[in-house]
Amino acid sequence: MIFMHLDLASLRSVCCFAQTFLKTQTRLDLLINNAGLVADGRTEDGFGIEFGVNHLGHFLLTCLLLERLKEAERGRVVTLSSMAYRWGRVDFEALVVNGDLGTGWFSWQFFRAYCSSKLCNVLFTHELAKRLRGSNVTCYSVHPGIVRTDLSRHISLWQKVFVEPVSRLLFLDPEAGAQTTLHCALQEGIEPLSGCYFSCCAVQEVTPRARDDAMARKLWDVSERLCGLS
Repeated sequence: MIFMHLDLASLRSVCCFAQTFLKTQTRLDLLINNAGLVADGRTEDGFGIEFGVNHLGHFLLTCLLLERLKEAERGRVVTLSSMAYRWGRVDFEALVVNGDLGTGWFSWQFFRAYCSSKLCNVLFTHELAKRLRGSNVTCYSVHPGIVRTDLSRHISLWQKVFVEPVSRLLFLDPEAGAQTTLHCALQEGIEPLSGCYFSCCAVQEVTPRARDDAMARKLWDVSERLCGLS
């Protein structure tokens, strides 16, 4: 196991990580975009923290490593989304004006921004699959289930008083929550399902908004500009 520093809240850090990885590692078979958070604040580059970490950092990382993935016999990209994508929306005007998927100080507004970042994950995978056609790399988005992790470590104390007892009783443990991710990473024969959304180790149909070709393409183009790739 090799440890390499990566801060998805910093595009500079993502670029440094990718540069170091490409110089020191000759092979990449699998990329799992697993980081995520629910929080308020801004990234180093001024983007909303949930949009910046949950989507933009992963977008840039994937783009920078894509050519190395294509050198593998069968490369794969697995991006963790959430069923919460269903309540998300992508406000491109807010992205241009505020660098965020929404504004506000209330808990429900943080949650809405989280949902929107998860919609970005599904749209990103949808568009990535189109761009990878004809290559040996496939990609999948995943709802891992409601898992007992540190995802909500940045929420307020009164919210933790409610969330933590519920999570102990009802949420999946991390091992159970990893199964769909592992399925998409390791299962043979799912290559024709590239671009699909998985839950409980099976393909799930997504909402019309999450398979909107024009929206997915626009999100890609906007993300490229925000990352300085175009």
